[in-house]
Amino acid sequence: MKQRTIGKEASVKGKALHTGQEVTLTIKPGAPNTGVVFRRTDIIGKPEIRPVSEMVTELERKTTVTSDTVKLHTIEHVLSALSGMAIDNAIVEIDASEPPIVDGSARPFTTLIHQAGIVEQKEDREVFTLTQPITINEGSRSIIALPFDGLRITCTSADDRGIHTQHLTIDIDPETYEAQIAPARTFTIYEDIEELLKKGLIQGGSLDSAIILKGDKVVSKEPLRFKDELVRHKILDIVGDIVLAGIRLKAHIIAVRPGHALNSRLAAAVRKQWQESKEKKKSPSSSQKIEAPTAPSGTALDIRQILNALPHRYPFVMVDRVIERTDDSLVAIKNVTINEPYFQGHFPGQPVMPGVLQVEAMAQAAGLIMLGRAAIDEAPKVVFFMSADKVKFRKAVTPGDTLEIRAKLTKIRGRIAAAECECLVNGETVSSAELLFTIADSVNQS
Repeated sequence: MKQRTIGKEASVKGKALHTGQEVTLTIKPGAPNTGVVFRRTDIIGKPEIRPVSEMVTELERKTTVTSDTVKLHTIEHVLSALSGMAIDNAIVEIDASEPPIVDGSARPFTTLIHQAGIVEQKEDREVFTLTQPITINEGSRSIIALPFDGLRITCTSADDRGIHTQHLTIDIDPETYEAQIAPARTFTIYEDIEELLKKGLIQGGSLDSAIILKGDKVVSKEPLRFKDELVRHKILDIVGDIVLAGIRLKAHIIAVRPGHALNSRLAAAVRKQWQESKEKKKSPSSSQKIEAPTAPSGTALDIRQILNALPHRYPFVMVDRVIERTDDSLVAIKNVTINEPYFQGHFPGQPVMPGVLQVEAMAQAAGLIMLGRAAIDEAPKVVFFMSADKVKFRKAVTPGDTLEIRAKLTKIRGRIAAAECECLVNGETVSSAELLFTIADSVNQS
């Protein structure tokens, strides 16, 4: 695939959303490998900024980047339009710190691109495909990026009250982006407006440039452009913010209640992975083979011994082997393969191990500790999982991973016990939890 730029310059004028200033934005053709460069024509010397994640300084209701003393505010819609329309190289001149908000969507900028014309260049486009999944969590918000041959975004948009919940999965290409994503307008909650104005934000906002959510009502100057316009705008912002990775990305992005802060963290993680990938290509001898843990003699359990101890059977056995155990701790492994039946529906075409099954694996590992403590002459036992606390999921687990499960008993009172557990892949924690369970006599079924 070749790089693309525009054929001639084109301009649009309007009011900036947050500063309220009148501003003119002009896009101009860019030379190959230039990227998207912003030029502040209102400052002496006309300083230029090529935005990347290291420059991000503000993220409340906008994406702001700073280079030295030069700032750019609310650039996500412009970046989204250029990226969504597959424009690799362009100079964006503005005579203020913030582009015009126009109608609150990216459509004015895609229209501008069409006015300027699209030109294919001779140089090849560089595209980065994720080498491993990325998971970022912020309370009830999360964003995951998975290796994928293309750019697919699955997004769930919802407010704190759960009134305006919307969901959409879409593959991004120039035609789809222009028709299905670019027209979606920004939005805000009515009750937030006064506080935002006190902070000096949305000084140029109006019903001409935003949708207002008031209770269960949607207030806009024109009818909704899509029934699910809110989640489409969230996807628009993701497309713009991931430009800060500095490289065109191939990935399946799965976002729940995303915002600029979460998007920016994803861009930074993608940028880091891309740069590490480039370094490995320069020095391939530095790569190391990852080997599964080996079992110290006398402390292991094979699958037959595990099946003798646990009541679980296919497809719910979540421990393949115990590699180390003591009276109060255990290390086990679960080999995650594409043959797992749950991968058929979680997710089709992009398999990810459900977090609930990682918790189950931790519970089974902890249960094996308690079963190992039972006296030989006692009646057969079974462990019942009672509760989970402080559950965290940090990274996606995919087929081919070896899940290392670590469990340690922290309290024992009679037949009730608590354990701290975690799952690791390649030495990195992917999930963790504090579990409570009880041991009881097994019911002998014959």
